[in-house]
Amino acid sequence: MKLVDKLVITLALGTLTSMSLAKEPPHIKSMMGQVQLQGLGRLNFWGFHVYDANLYRGATKDSQEFALELQYQRAFSGEAIANRTAQEMKNLGVADSQASAWGKELASILPNVEPGQTISAVYTPKQGTSFFYEGKKISQIQGTDFAKAFFGIWLDSKTSAPKLRVDLLGQGCPPQLISGAC
Repeated sequence: MKLVDKLVITLALGTLTSMSLAKEPPHIKSMMGQVQLQGLGRLNFWGFHVYDANLYRGATKDSQEFALELQYQRAFSGEAIANRTAQEMKNLGVADSQASAWGKELASILPNVEPGQTISAVYTPKQGTSFFYEGKKISQIQGTDFAKAFFGIWLDSKTSAPKLRVDLLGQGCPPQLISGAC
């Protein structure tokens, strides 16, 4: 076997091994129980790597719980993240006044992030959307309307990042909250 062939096989096995050994974040498991990674992707904007995203779903077929984890690759203020979130909600058709109100609420809870840090959002039907910074719970926002608008930024068919949506959904469907049909 050629050296190049051995190198390719070694790299492929290393990648598969690291992917299969990846553990679901403990804070997501604590909220949802058994979870599985549905998909993962990367957001690039104008050639800059902004963040990596993972979409987790409940392991049971009828589970309505899901989570999105973003690992930032650039520094952002919490206010900038909140403002961008509100703008993306407006782009999906959320009324300006409602998106602005949610943006202000998010600005009051979202921390500044540095490269390598994570913000996660976990949706559970009875509790709404719980936010975590570096695995520690920072807030919770009740209601399915907020959850649908927030997670729709990544999962709605009208997202501004369609490639990331495809990567997050993998071969699966969006959560029922986002789209009733697949």
